[in-house]
Amino acid sequence: MTCEFEQKGSRIMDTREIIAAAEQFTKQELEFDPSGHDWWHVHRVRKLALELAAVEKADVFVCELASLLHDVADEKLNETKEAGLHKVRNWLTEHQVDHETVNEVMTIISTMSYNGGHNPPMDTLEGKIVQDADRLDALGAIGIARTFQYSGWKGQTIHHPERDFSNLAYRSDEKTAIYHFYEKLLELKDRLNTTHAKHLAIDRHEFMEQFLEQFYKEWDLKDA
Repeated sequence: MTCEFEQKGSRIMDTREIIAAAEQFTKQELEFDPSGHDWWHVHRVRKLALELAAVEKADVFVCELASLLHDVADEKLNETKEAGLHKVRNWLTEHQVDHETVNEVMTIISTMSYNGGHNPPMDTLEGKIVQDADRLDALGAIGIARTFQYSGWKGQTIHHPERDFSNLAYRSDEKTAIYHFYEKLLELKDRLNTTHAKHLAIDRHEFMEQFLEQFYKEWDLKDA
């Protein structure tokens, strides 16, 4: 059970103040991120998580706080995964967030990553919701845009039809933007946790399939 108020110094700090502080912290960390994990990604994930939390009747505070902080700890944006998680745990501790909520948030953000599909399922409703929200933002038009942004940031090529990338590590820089659709994006629809997220994913998934169909027509000059 999440407390309505948290103690900070000699005064009471309510959950909305914590959320506001988390928003400011995340903006400072990610506002100008060039990899597709910027503040606006976090903003969309938060909105999706709040929508899912309302439908599923989950702990809104935990969902919102974890959504705001999830990419501050992302191992792609930190020296190590441990360094990113340590940064977030320190922030939560400094803001006197209660021990139970800290553990819930840290568990969510440390295990929600796709990681090639190898991470175990989330074991709390709040974890499932935040994971679904993050995965929904990897689908559809936004997901396509973020894929090419991330691929460019990593120095990857768009497409290489003559290469087989299946033997490479999940985060190998040798892969292409198009290959990422097959190793992750097209798998996400069937890996969502909640009924509402699965419903929201349908149009986004179909849009990606349409994009790939058009991409190959243009790549092979069959649209001429």
